Amino acid sequence: MKKDWRYYLLWTAGLYNLIWGAVVIFFPNFFFELTNMDLPRYPMIWQCVGMIVGVYGVGYIIAAYQPLIHWPIILVGFLGKIFGPIGFAWYLFQGAFPLPFGLTIIFNDLIWWIPFGKLLFEAYRFHLGHRAIEQPA
Repeated sequence: MKKDWRYYLLWTAGLYNLIWGAVVIFFPNFFFELTNMDLPRYPMIWQCVGMIVGVYGVGYIIAAYQPLIHWPIILVGFLGKIFGPIGFAWYLFQGAFPLPFGLTIIFNDLIWWIPFGKLLFEAYRFHLGHRAIEQPA
């Protein structure tokens, strides 16, 4: 397999998610203390978020080896990276989140929009081409 930008992108995303997830699991109050938010009453719910993010990390690393084939993993992650900021904005405007908590949105979501979008567009074009070849005339 030729290692190109997609391989390195997905490995980077995978490692980032594994590290971020581990921090949330082992230090569930860290981001709340960092942004001077009230600590969660049930930190185990936030730790579950960390587990989910870590699982995405495993998925991205798997997808790194055949990103045009494993595009559904990338799509699911991309959707989360779209909906996460929408949810954050909703609660920010309601006063439930302080603006500094948005730093997590920048690094967890926004920086990945363009490269994930580009990769998904390439996968779309790849499969569109294969569909045209595989279908009978």
